[in-house]
Amino acid sequence: MTTPSPIPADSLVPPPGCPAHGMAQNGLVRLPEITDPAGTYEGLRKQYGPVAPVLLHGDIEAWMVLGYRENLEVMRTPKLFSRDSRLWNAFIENRVPADSPLMPMVAWQPLCVFADGEEHARLRGAVVDGLSQFNRRGMRKYVTHYTRQLVAGFGAGGAADLVRNYAEPLPMLVVSRLLGMSPDKGPLLVEPTLDLLRGSETAAASNAVVTQVLQDLVAYKKTAPGDDLASRLIQHESQLTDTEVVEHLRLTLVAAHQGTVNLIAHTLRLILTDRRFRGNLSGGHMTLPDALEQVMWDNPSIGTIPGRWATSDTTIGGQHIRRGDLLMLCIAAANVDPEQRPDLGVPMHGNRSHLALSAGPHECPGGDIGRAIADTGIDELMSILPDMSLAIPETEIGLTSNWLTTRPNALPVRFTPPRSLGDLHPAQGAPVAAQPLPAAASAAAVPFPQPHAAASARPRSWWRSLLSR
Repeated sequence: MTTPSPIPADSLVPPPGCPAHGMAQNGLVRLPEITDPAGTYEGLRKQYGPVAPVLLHGDIEAWMVLGYRENLEVMRTPKLFSRDSRLWNAFIENRVPADSPLMPMVAWQPLCVFADGEEHARLRGAVVDGLSQFNRRGMRKYVTHYTRQLVAGFGAGGAADLVRNYAEPLPMLVVSRLLGMSPDKGPLLVEPTLDLLRGSETAAASNAVVTQVLQDLVAYKKTAPGDDLASRLIQHESQLTDTEVVEHLRLTLVAAHQGTVNLIAHTLRLILTDRRFRGNLSGGHMTLPDALEQVMWDNPSIGTIPGRWATSDTTIGGQHIRRGDLLMLCIAAANVDPEQRPDLGVPMHGNRSHLALSAGPHECPGGDIGRAIADTGIDELMSILPDMSLAIPETEIGLTSNWLTTRPNALPVRFTPPRSLGDLHPAQGAPVAAQPLPAAASAAAVPFPQPHAAASARPRSWWRSLLSR
């Protein structure tokens, strides 16, 4: 790729006592080493404009697309910016080692996200059809069930970390069942799927764990199909191969889990710390679905998407892009582009034009599933624990940041233990994996466990509790 004009060496020397983390000798930012993503993105925007040169793992060059308009242009123009990673000049020139942390995310696979045109339509069509069978009512039943189950596990102590104990396991428990897995598998996949997007040294091993579980699932569903995504992909008229089925299940699992974990965690943080945010919710100025959209504007679950590959020499954002260059789509920066949002304090209620779910032919087909899990999960959790409050000063909430995502690393809270934990789940404190659930996720008439009558009559007064703080 084209290297920008040299920067004077003396301008790269940090002031005394302030080491320049994440900077290479040529002044380019190393994405895997950044500790302040938002600050880094704005610094890149000021220095280079809407498209900036950066370094990935192994100091491999790439372009970071920061501008809203430029991101849309890349997303909507597959003829110029392809999803086929085999075009990457770093691959062609053998500059990416087989054990690179980049590989699980950018190595070509028989997936719709690495295809364009007719092949993309064939593969994506199977996924869209498979996901369309899950209606919102069936989703709410799953989320409600698992929320009560998780609270039954930690509620007696009157304290919990809402990230580790709730936001991380809930989406996996729900999504793994939609895929067709037995209840014991979901908890085993929480950490491996989170690890895949960290770009860690163990990413390849985590990918192998997830892939093996899904290969076993596909083999089983061929003999015992059900009302689940795995069975639908196997039976779809697009005639996906076993490898294509496994890879699309992995894509759905990782994207839905990671994205929803971050959406839940960011929203809970705002509810617990931002009085204006709570006031807008309680006063009817903003519904919980509106709040989720605001979070997707300000804190998109996947901050950076790798990537697109230039099919020919071109220019975008004032930068000359060579054929085969990799472009990283920085959603987090695009959503706060000053040209799009000159005043970040103005709420974006009802506006879904954020890029948190991408755009164009590769727009995320499962966005409504993530929204349903987060909406129902947060509402149900706050109804069960209406007096929940942060157990640490909000200034002590740290962020877990990596080259692709940012979210709170912990949300420790205190609350009054529910009086009837037995109503939440019959086996108080039992491991999640031990609890059975009806096989069909999509049917409206699923015989779902019903709460005790007293629990059903519980007043939904958590807004009042929040406002009294």
